[in-house]
Amino acid sequence: MPRMLDVSDEVRAEIGDEEADRLLAGETAPGSYDCTSCRTPGDSAQERTSTVLFIGDETAVLAFAHAGCLPSQVVQVTEEQLQGAVKSITGDTVDLEPDKVVPEQAVLGVTSGLVLIGGELHPALVVEPTGAIARPGSTGGGDEFLPLLIEQGFMPLTELSAVPPVLHGWSVLLAVGRLHAVLQPGPVGGQPVAWWQAHQPLQVTEGWRAAANKHQQVLMFAAPAGSIGRQPREDLLRDALDKAAANGKLVASTLPLAGT
Repeated sequence: MPRMLDVSDEVRAEIGDEEADRLLAGETAPGSYDCTSCRTPGDSAQERTSTVLFIGDETAVLAFAHAGCLPSQVVQVTEEQLQGAVKSITGDTVDLEPDKVVPEQAVLGVTSGLVLIGGELHPALVVEPTGAIARPGSTGGGDEFLPLLIEQGFMPLTELSAVPPVLHGWSVLLAVGRLHAVLQPGPVGGQPVAWWQAHQPLQVTEGWRAAANKHQQVLMFAAPAGSIGRQPREDLLRDALDKAAANGKLVASTLPLAGT
């Protein structure tokens, strides 16, 4: 049965005309699916549905969304983020290198909170993976999460006494009061790409949003797996950040705010 699918030109260019035509004919498209944006059920036989292609370094995942939630598009993400998201995305996995088996990757956990520095509250994001992050192409078992971020321009912190320097080219995407993504510079000066992207936009508190709009920037802290944890209160989050910094396990930068 033909499906009510939207396949954009950029998605068609990536998956090829033959696969796109099979999707539109209903040969390979699912009838029911969980929307990759709002995570509620959809039915491509009954309602307009967008095809969304997430592309990492070595793997691509074709997902589906209500047309009212997302347009059909190609989304560039990191391989680590993509592999960790495969289990939560309803769609087909397309291995761009069939002979290469990609091990399961850690997922990046992101927590928002207000951090007091210099007597003023600043909006912050705390990023902590669920496991060790290996360097792309590496077969070793070490955790390269902080070294990789330092190479991107993030600064190691030993204490939270001052606002970290601004990292130009990176930004935090906030839209309609919700957190959508952390963007990094694209290749060779191209459009920014998602370093981390929420599968469903994350709600932030009114205080966090107000502070972000006031400063027009967000502090991003990152720590290795097991350093921070999910803290139920902002004072406990601050204590965990202070401890991680004192132990040499914290990097940070100030990222400009994109959106409102």
